[in-house]
Amino acid sequence: MNARTEPAEAETAIARPPLVRELLLVAGLFLVYKFGRQLATGHTGEAFRNADRVWDLERAVRLPGEGSVQSLLMHGDTLIHIANTYYATVHFPATAAFLVWLYLRRPTHYVWARRVLAAVTAGALVVHLTFPLAPPRMLAATGLVDTAQVYGPSVYGSPQTDHLSNQFAAMPSLHFGWALMVAIGLIVATRSRWRWLWLLHPLLTLVVIVGTANHYWLDAIVATAMLGIALAWMRLPQRTATTAGRGAEKLVPEARNPEAVQEDAVLVGAGR
Repeated sequence: MNARTEPAEAETAIARPPLVRELLLVAGLFLVYKFGRQLATGHTGEAFRNADRVWDLERAVRLPGEGSVQSLLMHGDTLIHIANTYYATVHFPATAAFLVWLYLRRPTHYVWARRVLAAVTAGALVVHLTFPLAPPRMLAATGLVDTAQVYGPSVYGSPQTDHLSNQFAAMPSLHFGWALMVAIGLIVATRSRWRWLWLLHPLLTLVVIVGTANHYWLDAIVATAMLGIALAWMRLPQRTATTAGRGAEKLVPEARNPEAVQEDAVLVGAGR
């Protein structure tokens, strides 16, 4: 982060949620999600029937073939290995770092982002339970290669022996949904002219999840729709005329009494 993204004094005036409570809450949500995914295991036949339907629907609406993306990544072993590594290692750490940074520097945005992520994840769990879906790497009709198994690294074992993850939970793609929320959250919470480059994260994630045959295009489309609903439902406080176009460093010194300072601080924190 450069100097223009540093938090204003006003932002620090907003009380952060208790750290221990937040750690317990986030950990609890993660455990509930992992447990919920396990409830969706054992629906192999239904997952493959749904995969055939998704594949046929994509062809019917003329979505580009996932194979074209995979072909680009498989021009060299190094590129596809990087893609597999990105899929295996970036998803959780990037989201965790995003939440930690917001908690420390943008507490107003942290609460908003945590709620949005929780809502999207809860919605995804419902879809996973009601619509089990085999990923394209498992569907012979796609003609795609399971790049993680061939080139490594792989985060999944055999579906018959892998008891740590539900491999039939392709839709929606939380890899893409979380990555898009990270980009949106950082664009909203920062003021740098370069902040739009954060969109490269979901773009790269989309290329990776499709090119490694872990997700269909529709998985990302559904994740985007669910995120859009969550963002519309949980809006940040609106930027006011008082704060629009003005930096917090200018607003705070102009206040003439402690009450005015506190009021401006809340407005600036909400509007940035």
